[in-house]
Amino acid sequence: MLLFIRSTFRWLKRGVKFLFFASILGICCSLGVFIYAITQGPPSLMTEQVTVFYGKDGEIIGEEQGAEERYWIDIEEMPETIKEATLAIEDRRFYNHFGFDLKRIAAAALTDIKQMRMAEGASTITQQYARNLYLSHDKTWKRKIHEALYALRLEIFYTKDEILEGYLNTIYYGHGAYGIEAASRQYFNKNAEDLNLTEAAMLAGVPKGPSYYSPLNNEERAESRQQQILAEMERNGYITSSEKRAAVETSLVYSEEQESGSKEIAPYFQDHVLTEAAELLGIDRESVQTGGYHIHTTLIEEHQKILEEQVKRNIPGDEEIQVASTVMNSNTGAISALIGGKDYEESPFNRATQAKRPVGSTIKPFLYYAALGEGYSPVTMKESQPTEFEIDGQSEPYIPSNFNNQYADEPITMAQALAVSDNIYAVSTHMDIGPEKLVDTLQTFGMEEKFQPHPSLALGFSSISLFDMVNAYGKMIKGSESLEGHTIEKITDRHDNVLYEYQPQYNKKDKVDPARAFTITHLMTGMFDSTLDADYASVTGSPIKGKLTRMYGGKSGTTDTDSWMIGFSPQYISGVWIGYDEGGRQLESFNDHRYAKAIWADTMEGIHESIPPAVFTPPPGVKGVYVDPETGYVAGPNCPQERLVYMEKSAIPDKVCGGDDSKDPDDEFKDDPWFKDVVDWFF
Repeated sequence: MLLFIRSTFRWLKRGVKFLFFASILGICCSLGVFIYAITQGPPSLMTEQVTVFYGKDGEIIGEEQGAEERYWIDIEEMPETIKEATLAIEDRRFYNHFGFDLKRIAAAALTDIKQMRMAEGASTITQQYARNLYLSHDKTWKRKIHEALYALRLEIFYTKDEILEGYLNTIYYGHGAYGIEAASRQYFNKNAEDLNLTEAAMLAGVPKGPSYYSPLNNEERAESRQQQILAEMERNGYITSSEKRAAVETSLVYSEEQESGSKEIAPYFQDHVLTEAAELLGIDRESVQTGGYHIHTTLIEEHQKILEEQVKRNIPGDEEIQVASTVMNSNTGAISALIGGKDYEESPFNRATQAKRPVGSTIKPFLYYAALGEGYSPVTMKESQPTEFEIDGQSEPYIPSNFNNQYADEPITMAQALAVSDNIYAVSTHMDIGPEKLVDTLQTFGMEEKFQPHPSLALGFSSISLFDMVNAYGKMIKGSESLEGHTIEKITDRHDNVLYEYQPQYNKKDKVDPARAFTITHLMTGMFDSTLDADYASVTGSPIKGKLTRMYGGKSGTTDTDSWMIGFSPQYISGVWIGYDEGGRQLESFNDHRYAKAIWADTMEGIHESIPPAVFTPPPGVKGVYVDPETGYVAGPNCPQERLVYMEKSAIPDKVCGGDDSKDPDDEFKDDPWFKDVVDWFF
């Protein structure tokens, strides 16, 4: 008996020691796990989310996403019913545990031991959220350990509301919808904040088995689980029995399944927004798509609609020829409409931003801007006749020609040369001031291509994108390098924190001269002024002049393969390019050459219809004067025609048109005896 007592005492002593050391070991391990969780820092609550695009009016125009549909909304935007329904069925002690429900764990462990497999789950909302964020859904002990560590970190660093918010924004509800907002849109075509009790209870039951409990797959099975959830909500005091009964009796109307992420509104525009956002945020396009950003764009849907309608109206649907066009605010650089082709579904290649094509005579305004800086004026006279230009280092001269080989065979003014697009005047000016001057000017206006100072540069044989050309015209019209074409006004994260907001940028090195820019801008209105018609050519805007109801300026351009029209009012600029995707394929018919101008005219008239006319306001440094378009003399009372041009005061001609011999305006005084007496008195 004594031996038995001693033996029992010895075992008890050993047991106490074991329990003591086991307790110490358990405390140390727990402390180590706790320290490890703290040192790892707070885990990110975010997962992939849908990025939303807004138009200028604040309305949603499109969405970008990864493989799934995801949104993130604040917990305050979620109805109490969805939170209560989820807690009742998934984790009713959520606000009372530290990430682990010990009662449920014990019960589940007992079931697993009995069945010798991982048969029963006891995951809390925190554990499920950890699994959704970081881990696989395999039922292994290793995954359970990792899940527990993530769950512990979530509980240490975040509040219960933050965890519940993250869970409801990331849990899978089936049919590609992640999070309650996506599920609400998917099943009921409404925002989550508008869910009623019946709808909330139905959705709360889906995550248990998204395919099995989806009402779109099996409505009877889904309704059975919905009633179970309503019963749990009543038992936990979230709803009354009468509220439960009313919810059961309320019928549900499900939305038809829709294709998510479609780009029905301005698809080419949205594509460029995605590229622009990636550059602004310093991330790749996929990260923008899945980052849950709110991108406020410059798109005006009415402008986009007008542009698309005019393209369809002017170009027959069976034509292979392609089109690109954009509309930009002349004062801000905001792109209000953009197309990069006739059909996005057939070809998402954006010809407005990605394609670089020979720009033809649309480059000439920049040449003449450079010439003004070298002493030229709108009335500078140059010969228009067949000319050979010698090129250093080349044995063969450069021999340009005018359209249809027609020439004035006499001097013409810059104003007339620009209006009728005389090539000889352009190349002669280019070579006279030095080809490098045009290269420098193009860079001043934001073009980054490496241009060769060849005589042909004056006629636009270099390739530039439509977007860059419209952007450069915008700088000319505003008279400032600060204008920059852009499609994004502001980018925010899901909490409305501003990540980017557009601000004009001024280039201190290459400044645009506002006086010269205005002079050229006003000269470009000449393409629609028949007073500048020459004997050998009409102004280039003649075919569409009858469509226009207000003052515009612009410049067209044509090569064998490309047709351009870039024009503007004081409010908006629009550019149109027409051509074939095959770079060497030439424009084939008369219509191929007329599409660009026709689309431009119809589009500009459409977008200006609802806005009042505006005028081009000259800056200090230039003076308006009426001149004779042919001679360049100041227009007098008897001058047969006149044209308003702007120039520096010092460049105003001395001679007057309309006199007997177009004399200097002071000549009549010089011959007067009284004038001679005054001169003698002073000198």
